[in-house]
Amino acid sequence: MKTVEIRDLKIGNDQPLTIIAGPCQLESRDHAFMIAAKMQQACAEAGAQFIFKGSFDKANRTSLSGKRGLGIDEGLRIFEAVQAEFGCPVITDVHTEDQCATVGEIVDVLQIPAFLCRQTDLLLAAGRTGRGVNVKKGQFLSPPEMSTVADKVASTGNEKILLCERGTTFGYNNLVADMRGLPTMARTGYPVVMDATHAVAQPGGLGASSGGQREFAPVLARAAVSLGIAAVFMETHEDPDNAPSDGPNMIYLDQMPKVVASLMAFDRLAKSDPLRV
Repeated sequence: MKTVEIRDLKIGNDQPLTIIAGPCQLESRDHAFMIAAKMQQACAEAGAQFIFKGSFDKANRTSLSGKRGLGIDEGLRIFEAVQAEFGCPVITDVHTEDQCATVGEIVDVLQIPAFLCRQTDLLLAAGRTGRGVNVKKGQFLSPPEMSTVADKVASTGNEKILLCERGTTFGYNNLVADMRGLPTMARTGYPVVMDATHAVAQPGGLGASSGGQREFAPVLARAAVSLGIAAVFMETHEDPDNAPSDGPNMIYLDQMPKVVASLMAFDRLAKSDPLRV
C-alpha cells in the first residue's frame, strides 16, 4: 500500500483520514480564508488531516453563461495566501497541459477533472510537476480502468497519485456511486478518495445548470469511509443555494464539523479492523 506525502501529511488507505474541502470555485481571498479557517478547525478538533480545495476556473460548466471563476493569476495568489496563513496544502483543477507547470509552482496537488481523466498529455504534464496528482474517475469508466490512468502519471517518475471516485453515469442527469469501486481501485496500492458531493450531483439536471441532492453527500461519505480509504472530498459553502456553481450538491459549512467528526469515528473503526477484498 502506497503512502503519498503532501507537505507534512501522509495520505494512504491505512493512514488517518484526510478531508479535502472548500468551495466549488474561489470567490475571493476573504471567502477562501473564512472557509479554510472553519474547515481547519473542524478537522483539527476531529483529528483529521486537511487539504483546502478551490477552483480558479470551472471550465466544464453546463451553460456558456455559467460563472467560471477568478482565473489562474488571482486564483494562485489566493492559494499562496491560504498556504501562508493556515499552513495547509491546497488542491485545484487543471484543464490544459500548459496550466500544469504554472499551477505546480504553487499548488500542492493538481486535480484532473473526471471528463479529462484519459487525456494522456494532460496526465503526463501533471505528473512532470512532481506535485500530488488527484485523478477523478471518469463517469464513463469502470474502476479497474483507473490502473492504466495511474500508469500514465507514474510513467513520469511521479507516484504521488490519488484515485478519486465521483460516481458513474446512470441514465440521464444521474450518477450512481458503486462502493465496490473503492476497494477495486485500492488494489492498485494508491490512496483512494471519495468525492461525496459530486457523486450526488445531477449533471445538467436543471437544464442550464446541474442539480444535486446534497442531503445524500454525508451518506456516501460514511459508506465510503467505513471501507477504509485515504480521503474524502467534499465541497462546502456557507450559502450553497446562492453559490456561483455546484450549489445543489455542496454541504452547508455550519454542518461540516459534525460531518467530519462522524467520519473520523467511522475511519477509526475501519482502520482498526481493515477490510481486505
